Formats: sequence, C-alpha cells, structure tokens
Amino acid sequence: MARSTFSGPILSGQNRFGPLRDIGYSVLEQDAYIDFSVTTGSGTAGYAGGSGQFVVSNTIPNLPGQLYTPQAGVAAAAPTTASPPADTATNIYRGVIMYLPQNCQIFDFIVDMPTAMSGITATPTGVNLYISNGITANGGTPTYASVALGTTTTGTAGRQTVTYSATQLNNLLSTTLDIQNPQNGTQPAWFSQLVFTVGIAAASGLTAPTAGQFNFVVRYAQPDLNIGNTTTYPYGNFD
Repeated sequence: MARSTFSGPILSGQNRFGPLRDIGYSVLEQDAYIDFSVTTGSGTAGYAGGSGQFVVSNTIPNLPGQLYTPQAGVAAAAPTTASPPADTATNIYRGVIMYLPQNCQIFDFIVDMPTAMSGITATPTGVNLYISNGITANGGTPTYASVALGTTTTGTAGRQTVTYSATQLNNLLSTTLDIQNPQNGTQPAWFSQLVFTVGIAAASGLTAPTAGQFNFVVRYAQPDLNIGNTTTYPYGNFD
C-alpha cells in the first residue's frame, strides 16, 4: 500500500470557497510503546531505553532518542543536546521523546499501562508521569499534563487518568518553539519537543523496574501558520 507524508497542515472539508467554508484541521497522532523488560537490544520492539537514555517515538522498532534543552524560540547556532538524569538510589527516569510541528494544538493524551511496573527493590515515595517539553524532575511541574501512578506502589494496570491544571490547558493551545531545525532552509525553522517522563522516587535503595508496559499517545492538530494570507496561501488552495 502506498504511503505519503505531507509537510502539512492537512485540511479537509467540502466547501473551500465563499463565506460558508466548512474546512477544518485533520487530527494527527503520535504514539510509542515501551516495555521495561526490554532493556537491551536498541532497535527491538518495545525497547524502553535505560539509565540516562530515553527512546524516540517515530522509529519502529524503538531507538534511542535525542533530548534537547528547550530554546523558548531564541535562535542559536545549534540546539543544545541534553540527557535524562542517570539512575540513582533515590530517582529513576524512563521515557519517550516526540517531535511535533511548531505551535501545534494538543487535544489530549492517552496513557495506557497494560502491565503494571514491578521489580523495584525499594518502596517508592512517588511514581508519576510528567508530560512536558523537556525532562521533568520528580516533584516538578510539567508544561502540559501529568499522571499520578502511585505513592507506595508502582501503578495499576489500565488506562490512566491524565490531569491538567488551568495553566497546562492554556499551554495545550500552542506547543512551544523548542528545537531550532539544523536543516532549516526549505523546511520550517522550529520543532516542538514533547517528552513523556516516568519518574520513580524513593528514600533509598531504588532500582529500575524490570517489568511493566506503557503506551503513550498524543492527539493534535498542526496549525496553518499562513492562514488568512491570501497572497502566499489562497483560501481556496487547489482543485
């Protein structure tokens, strides 16, 4: 079957001309599946990364992903690379990195845990998922959303409840300019970075989970940055 990739945005509708246009944005999604029992063999299905290493969403099977320090729209010679913190006896992080078009509107996140985490040798003081534009330390406030997975347990299997503050709901309206495109020219100048961070904290003696599965999904729309400009982007587009 043929496959096509569009530079976007993807608009759909029946009436593209006149005052009663019914054109709307198509909803896009990215997803990633990780299995904490898969800790070796980068490039294998479900690979969950490891100490100081997250995986990227848009490769099949999973490969190590590159985390960047968000630039907040400030131009630089090149984006600054970053790494998740390495495992310690008090904090462990695992996660997934996604790259979105700039200024996307995020509609929602789906966080499924088919199998609860297990194999940790200490009693956690907190197990949380942080959804942000960069790494979020345990106890921190993410840009977009969070999930409380447990306090003295490592979570319960099933679809998780994603929570949003008023500030986070406003942040969902337009993703930030995080990564300056090193191949800019004919391509857009910026990416938005989206990071799902599973953070596990304990008083001491913490080890990484040896089992547990997550499926992360984000649904969003790519905006038309030229909408309303009839010179560079006619309203009717092409027949």
